[in-house]
Amino acid sequence: MILFFRTSNRSVIATEIDHQPCQAEIDELCWLYGDAKLEEAQALEGYFVGPRREMITPWSTNAVEITQNMSLKGISRIEEFFPVDSAETEHDPMLQRMYQGIDQRVFTVDHQPEPIKYVDNLEKYNEEEGLALSPEEMDYLHQLEKQNGRPLTDSEIFGFAQINSEHCRHKIFGGTFIIDGEEKESSLFALIKKTTQENPNRILSAYKDNVAFAQGPIVEQFAPKDQSTSDYFRVTDIESVISLKAETHNFPTTVEPFNGAATGTGGEIRDRMGGGTGSWPIAGTAVYMTAYPRLKDDNGKTDTERDWEDIMPIRQWLYQTPEQILIKASNGASDFGNKFGQPLITGSLLTFEHEENGEKYAYDKVIMLAGGVGYGKKRDCLKKEPQPGNKVVVVGGDNYRIGLGGGSVSSVDTGRYSSGIELNAVQRANPEMQKRAYNLVRALVEEDTNPVVSIHDHGSAGHLNCLSELVEECGGEIDMSKLPIGDKTLSAKEIIANESQERMGLLIDEKHIEHVQRIAERERAPMYVVGQTTGDAHFSFKQADGVKPFDLDVAQMFGHSPKTVMVDKSVERHYECVSYDQAQLQAYLERVLQMEAVACKDWLTNKVDRSVTGKIARQQAQGPLQLPLSDCGVVALDYRGKSGIATALGHAPQAGLANPQAGSVLSVAEALTNIVWAPLADGMQSLSLSANWMWPCRSQEGEDARLYSAVEALSDFCRAIGVNVPTGKDSLSMTQQYPNGEKIIAPGTVIVSAGGEVSDVKKVVSPVIVNDKNSSLYHIDFSFDEMKLGGSAFAQSLGKVGDDVPTVKNPNYFVDCFNAIQELINRGWVMAGHDISAGGLVTTLLEMTFANTEGGIKANLHDMEGEDLVKLLFSENPGVIIQVSDKHKEELKKFLDDEGVGYAKIGYPTPKERKLVVKKNEQEVAFDIDALHDKWYKTSYLLDRKQSMNGMAKKRYTNYKKQPLEVRFNDNFKGTLSSYGISADRRKPSGVRAAIIREKGTNGDREMAYALYLAGFDVKDVMMTDLISGRETLEDINMIVFCGGFSNSDVLGSAKGWAGAFLYNPKAKETLDKFYAREDTLSLGICNGCQLMVELNLINPEHKHRSHLCHNTSHKFESAFLGLSIPKNNSVMFGSLSGNKLGVWVAHGEGRFYLPEPEDHYNIVAKYNYAEYPGNPNGSDYNVAGICSADGRHLCMMPHLERAFFPWQNAWYPADRKNDEVTPWIEAFVNARKWVEKHAKKS
Repeated sequence: MILFFRTSNRSVIATEIDHQPCQAEIDELCWLYGDAKLEEAQALEGYFVGPRREMITPWSTNAVEITQNMSLKGISRIEEFFPVDSAETEHDPMLQRMYQGIDQRVFTVDHQPEPIKYVDNLEKYNEEEGLALSPEEMDYLHQLEKQNGRPLTDSEIFGFAQINSEHCRHKIFGGTFIIDGEEKESSLFALIKKTTQENPNRILSAYKDNVAFAQGPIVEQFAPKDQSTSDYFRVTDIESVISLKAETHNFPTTVEPFNGAATGTGGEIRDRMGGGTGSWPIAGTAVYMTAYPRLKDDNGKTDTERDWEDIMPIRQWLYQTPEQILIKASNGASDFGNKFGQPLITGSLLTFEHEENGEKYAYDKVIMLAGGVGYGKKRDCLKKEPQPGNKVVVVGGDNYRIGLGGGSVSSVDTGRYSSGIELNAVQRANPEMQKRAYNLVRALVEEDTNPVVSIHDHGSAGHLNCLSELVEECGGEIDMSKLPIGDKTLSAKEIIANESQERMGLLIDEKHIEHVQRIAERERAPMYVVGQTTGDAHFSFKQADGVKPFDLDVAQMFGHSPKTVMVDKSVERHYECVSYDQAQLQAYLERVLQMEAVACKDWLTNKVDRSVTGKIARQQAQGPLQLPLSDCGVVALDYRGKSGIATALGHAPQAGLANPQAGSVLSVAEALTNIVWAPLADGMQSLSLSANWMWPCRSQEGEDARLYSAVEALSDFCRAIGVNVPTGKDSLSMTQQYPNGEKIIAPGTVIVSAGGEVSDVKKVVSPVIVNDKNSSLYHIDFSFDEMKLGGSAFAQSLGKVGDDVPTVKNPNYFVDCFNAIQELINRGWVMAGHDISAGGLVTTLLEMTFANTEGGIKANLHDMEGEDLVKLLFSENPGVIIQVSDKHKEELKKFLDDEGVGYAKIGYPTPKERKLVVKKNEQEVAFDIDALHDKWYKTSYLLDRKQSMNGMAKKRYTNYKKQPLEVRFNDNFKGTLSSYGISADRRKPSGVRAAIIREKGTNGDREMAYALYLAGFDVKDVMMTDLISGRETLEDINMIVFCGGFSNSDVLGSAKGWAGAFLYNPKAKETLDKFYAREDTLSLGICNGCQLMVELNLINPEHKHRSHLCHNTSHKFESAFLGLSIPKNNSVMFGSLSGNKLGVWVAHGEGRFYLPEPEDHYNIVAKYNYAEYPGNPNGSDYNVAGICSADGRHLCMMPHLERAFFPWQNAWYPADRKNDEVTPWIEAFVNARKWVEKHAKKS
């Protein structure tokens, strides 16, 4: 039967249950649904928007699991339906449908699974199903029919199409190119491989796995000893490897931006999970490229300042507008990382359209790149050989009719097939399920013995591709009755090849299965043993009735169709150079600063978690004003804050349009001038690159020749400078086809991601200028080329591309410049530094001042070659600006001269004047920094309006310059570990015991555990399943911490499900009640844990009116490093910190304290420094960030102090305290340990 509950916001929650519930069960459900009321009717009239009936949503899966944890039985599905006024109301056809009334059949599906089809007409089937098989591949399939003596099944043909699609097999990159009648000696893939053959450097694994691995340093692993039960954390040394990966998800993001980008992020994370026999993702990157968003002003009118957007007429967009794609795609990527617990620490954005010579170029088919870095154990960096009898295991979610044919559909022009086929080919995201799967993989890799033989993620072609790659030539048989089915109407073909996300395939030695199962059950990671390896080089899927819908030799599956041959001829294309008037410098600068590629990216960074893991040493936001200006991202490999990984991005498609070779070189150069600010362990030899190629192959004459020349140029340049490209991806159908026959092609684009080991994460250079008048700014040009404006943001702002594109003329000189900057950083001479890229030198200088509240720059370009001030200020020749103290002036000049590196002293800071003054011979121009600051920020505001509710985007625009970070430490703060009597070298138990408590979806557990450990606690890892099962009682624990994250994906409200598991599970409730009844206990709740403590009423049970945590006023996730004040308070943890002002991270969507009683009724332990948004990020009453019980023992707060107890974790820290080992936040944990030592009952 189905029960309908009406919520307070009038939505209806339909609950499928197998019995008539008693009143107690109904009361529990009413509580869970937010004091909802049970409707008496069996059916409800009116129009409702709800989920497709045949697809159980991830929301439902989480909601049902919450009821199970509350000891409610017999509930199989829970979905939410929203009343609307008419059948014409907008809704998302991918995920939702319109219902006219809902009744007892709302979940009933009358569709029966399609029977297995034996296909007689391959050609007809190919077109009907959108399989994109070539004539040669069709011939090969006809041969298979003859070999096997039977027609092929629909599963076999569909599966073959996916695993042999261009998307999966990269046939063009491995094919033969004949350009101008001459067959090229090397394939594109061979050109890329040459970089690693000639410069292996630190590479251990390349081209043969989900990720590339390079040798890493010895680091500390901090993990529980036995992860099949609750156990204590310990520190061990491991020999690490570093992983680098970048994926694109262009087609799915074009069709359905949120889920397309979310699953792109999820897929790339799974790639890093699936390297070797398992590894750890640690930080992500993102790039978005679209057509112009055509942003309107506050009155809804076209912004006249943005007339560069008029270069092409608006199209009848196939699915979403460019503005919608930018907002929704970045929301999707951010949401997945936020919920999974992967910080996004660097990124890029470009919008572009151009029409010239009768050709139209634009990112109508968008680019969404998800990349990142990770690490693992050297022990695990290579996959093992499958042996007969190994068990095939699937971990993760159920099978649904989604993502079907994604590989083949994304291999052709978007718009080629019906929208039904294209929508069906897009996946849906469930980050919380992926986190569960990851927790299992994490545990297996952290153990002393890794039981995994091989591991692969489920991506294109689903089970078929993943499981066949697992068993390899050994062969295997999969029992389809063991696969989890979320949609009972799926045919065999759909079960085998659907691309439901968040699943991993593992090959495990049979003797380890039981142990792995125990860990999976503890982590609530659904795990299924679905088959085994056979040793007969045959691969099949077998139904329960013995019929095999897929039954082929492994060799037959992967095909032997003829090699792809690309025949093209070179076409010389020219683009008009930009013309300009030197007198219009101010106007030009105001235009350039508003282009998406140049303008402030705060609208992207303010909604994505940049602190989770507690290992982030450099993310986007910089300076007292916390503006996104960083050139690279850096993450520490352990909590010692020494060894780490840096990553950075580069691209130059505008330049590549005019000159594809220069475009490739400039892309590499930008990635390297971005990453140069991190001190690399072995200089440039530490680096590896990922090259992701997005190209409109076969779209017009000369395009394939351009691709070849671009790949060849990148290969040549990388070989010349000594770096390798061990990983990458190609997406070679970058064309959008419209119903009227018009085709818009994207400019051929390569996005380069760089990654490498950092020797000391504390020495990364900031782009924020230090207001020291006794210092100077130096320009170092890496290009060895004349200043040119072709391909620049300046040219683009005036509707031009230009033929005069710069490049790097001398690769060896580029290396000399790079190495010189690295040496200066290692010597500690570089006070600030910033690369020159989008927007040119003038943008670089302005950005160096923007994150400060005062000060400017006086620049004299006398020593720079050339007289044209526009070229000097706006050209994007690769280069950098460094700030060096004048006390090193002579040493600096001698060093650069000795290294043969040219330089020009171009200016100095002016601490008391907020202007950028630029002089060149007789010309002098003064720019008002604050006025240009607002122009630069304006584009961020225009986009932020679409994602921040209740006028908060305007508030942010008004206040972004008015709320600088401010810190004040107590006089007795020394900043040393020894002053607190603690040591990071401790490896023996202290006997003082704390526990972290986590639920599925918790992602802030490790950093919290380490903060406790460093303060002197022995820390136990406790999962909710430990409490629910009764195997953990907390009897030997004196302090518990409820950690941050997204328990149950915040389904039914943040922490609601987590609270239900405590309130309505007898063993968990008894354990909690006993803990709080003791007088020798402390507790702390952070973020999601804070929400839990308030929901459980653990802070102020004496109050008549209960507190609540509500959605942020902006109704979006807020991520920021901001200031807190610690008022006088009597809490155990924060009492001694009274009077401090400290920087801290926030990362939450529901952090607004609703405090219905007078302020003095609360024991307030932390307040936001500013009352207005965004300094108060959520709109909390009384600016409250944290409260404590009346006796001072139980404290909850939304900000993450556990991500700010080391100075290197702080996004801004006082320069005069750069030698501090710890921040005052560690004192809170030390206070807790000392209290426990004093009050704990001695056993």
